[in-house]
Parts: sequence; structure tokens; C-alpha cells
Amino acid sequence: MKIPGPNLLQFMNGVRAVGFLEYVGRLWREYGDVFRVRIGRRTLVFAMHPDAVERVTVSNRQNYDKLHSYDSVRKYLLGDGLVASTGELWRRQRKLMAPFYTPKGVQAYAALMIRDGERLVDRWSDFARSQREVEIAEEMTDVTASIILKAMFSSESVESIQQMKSAVETMIAYASDRLTSLPIPDWLPTAKNRRYREARTMVHELIRRVIAERRAMDESRWPDDLLSKLMKARDEETGRPMSEALLRDESVTTFFAGHETTARTMTFTWYALASNPDATARLHEELDRELAGALPTTESLRRLPYTLQVIKEVLRLYPAAPFYVRDAIGADQLGGFDVEPGSSVMLSPYYTQRHRKFWTNPETFDPDRWTKEREAAQHPFAYHPFAAGQRICIGNNFSLLESHLLLALLAQRFTPALRAGFTPRWVMSGTLGLANGLPMVIHRREARPAPAE
Repeated sequence: MKIPGPNLLQFMNGVRAVGFLEYVGRLWREYGDVFRVRIGRRTLVFAMHPDAVERVTVSNRQNYDKLHSYDSVRKYLLGDGLVASTGELWRRQRKLMAPFYTPKGVQAYAALMIRDGERLVDRWSDFARSQREVEIAEEMTDVTASIILKAMFSSESVESIQQMKSAVETMIAYASDRLTSLPIPDWLPTAKNRRYREARTMVHELIRRVIAERRAMDESRWPDDLLSKLMKARDEETGRPMSEALLRDESVTTFFAGHETTARTMTFTWYALASNPDATARLHEELDRELAGALPTTESLRRLPYTLQVIKEVLRLYPAAPFYVRDAIGADQLGGFDVEPGSSVMLSPYYTQRHRKFWTNPETFDPDRWTKEREAAQHPFAYHPFAAGQRICIGNNFSLLESHLLLALLAQRFTPALRAGFTPRWVMSGTLGLANGLPMVIHRREARPAPAE
């Protein structure tokens, strides 16, 4: 059966009028769970039903891969890093790196997450005293960038952290722009092309220098960070270490994926809590009862299930990656419709996680969806904020631990409040964002220990 959908002019006018994210939602309501858009020689197939997610990522995964849709990401941002690599290279790298990102493996970085969180407590204490408005997205991006750079390179230099953050964000914006607009040739000496080349050169040189400095040291003196783990890793079949180029690409990929997702998640968490006072009150009650002002630890997180439920519900409503793509190698069927070879299948955590057949009151922020009983009753592919199947994001455990710890640490002490009359404008530019930022005022609160029985 032929897939329905708008013509190119309708699609372009719709995106121009309300933005890509909103217009795709309107098309979903008009055409149903599977629809398509033809853009030149390219066919985008949007598939919103959880069964389609399962077919593309699990049961018929051999028919889908990250092919032409990721060419710009490979060329301009991540190279052959794990997010963009394919085939045998991806399988080898995934097997090599998986042990570093298990729930137990990422706990090695909990202490630095808490340490950077404490520095943010000091900063927010000053903001609370002055009551000046701050941009929460910048606050969250700064702290998550600092954490991932320390986890990756053991870097404590504020200057190098800011330089790396700024340069990688320039590269991300450039690669995203080439996906969403008609790009000009990258060899032209435009200001945008020049900024991109300067940023890429700076990032690659910084990583090259760190690797060279480490190789000049005795291995026994290497810090126990992710770069050392990558450098020491050996392919099981060949016994070879990663090449310099692959170490660089995996380092850029780790920084990109390791701070962007968590920064967005934490930003949207403060918005959700400020908009839902009942959930905020329950969160504060749990934190006060279980921590009583103490720093969270990996052990005490087990006593903070509602705090994690808040994070999971934020990931449902506001996933950092609202869409991800898999390219069809051969013909297939999704929802009874024919998918042509070469089609780019757009899976959408943002809309699948709002599907009315699988979520009650899907637009409502409700952390109680994530009690063990209710979570177990859900369709297993109705929720996929980190993608699904074999290519689920390898850093999901790192991100969840970081979000859980930062929320427990900061929400004990502060209640960020939205600017009066603020209305968010959600947009997608590669990742989910707010076109008008998230201006908030930080209010101090004191932990209230539970009364003695």
C-alpha cells in the first residue's frame, strides 16, 4: 500500500509557518501513524507507532542502518565515532566500549558529578541572594560539559572546558544546518565556513595534544578516565588498539553525546517542575525525608525512586532527540504501508511517547507513570528516548546517573521559578530546544528533615 503524505510545497510551507516539530505533529494527526514526504530524490517516512519502532530497531534491524542520512554528521562532526559508524566497525567499537558504560561502570564518575554539582550549588547560592534572572539552559550546559570533559580527559581547566564546549557547539550547529537547509559549498571562504573550520581544528588539536601527552607518560601514571580506557582497549580479534583518528572521533562523540542529552534533560526538568507544583512538592518531600540535607550518593539514589521518576517523565515529554533516522536497505512494510529501499525512516520519541493509544493523558506531566507496576505494563517500545534495540545510546546509563544525582543535589537546596508570564517555544534543530530560552530566578530552600516518629 502506498504511503500517504503531503506534497513538497505543502511540507515546506507548513515547516516555514510553524516549524518542523509542530508541523510533523499536525501531519501525524492528519495522516496517521505512517506518512511520507518526498524531498527531491529523498523520501522521508515518518513512523510513530511503537510496533514500527520495534520492527526497525529489533525484529527487522538487518534491513536498516545509519547510511546516507548520517553523511553530514560523519563528515562534519563525529567521523567514525560510535553514533555514526556502521557495519563491522560499529560492532567492534560497541563491543570494545560497552563495559565502560554499564550501570556499574558509570558509577566511577559519580564523585566528579557530585563535585561539579557542589560548585553549582555555590554559584546558585549567589544567584539566590541577588535574585537576578539566569538562563537555566546555559547553567545546565556548563555543568554537563565540565563533567563529561573531566570524565573523558581528567581536564580541570575552566578555560579548556569552555573552549571545547564552544567549539563543539559550533560544529554541532554547522552539521545541523547542513541537514536542515540548502548548504553552500564548504570550500567557500564564508564566515560560517571559517568559524566551523577553526572550531574543528581547535577540537582535533586539543584531543591530539592530550593523546600525545598521555603516550609520553608511563602507562602506570595515566589517569583513570575514559580516554585512558579507550587507549588501553584492544580488539579481541586482532589485538590492536584504536587508531589515533578513531580515538579522536570517539572523544568528540563522547563529548557531543555526553553533555548535550543531559543538559537538555536537566533544563527541561526545571521547566517541568516549575510548571507542576504538586510534583515539585512530592520531590522535595522525598529528598528531605531520605537525604535530610546530605549529599546524594550512588547508594542513597536507591531510596529516591520518585526523583528518578521525574527524570523519566521529562525524557518522555521532552526527549533531547525528538527524532532519529534509520535508512532502509531493502523494501519493507510498516503499518501496512510499503517502504521503498533507500527511504529514510524517521522514528520519533517525541510523538510515540505522546501516542494516545499507549499513554493516558499524554500531554500531562505525571511521574507516577514510572512506578514499577505501571512501567511494566507499558508497550516496551512506546518509550525510547535513547533510541532502541542494539543501537540504543551507549551513554544512557551515564546520563541517567548524572541527571539523578544533579537533581537530588540541586532540588534539595533550590527552587528555580519561571519568569512571570513565560511561555516556552519548543523547536527542533537537531535536538529539542527552546527558541526563547528558559529564564528563571533561583530561590533558596532549606531541607526539612522528616519529623521523628
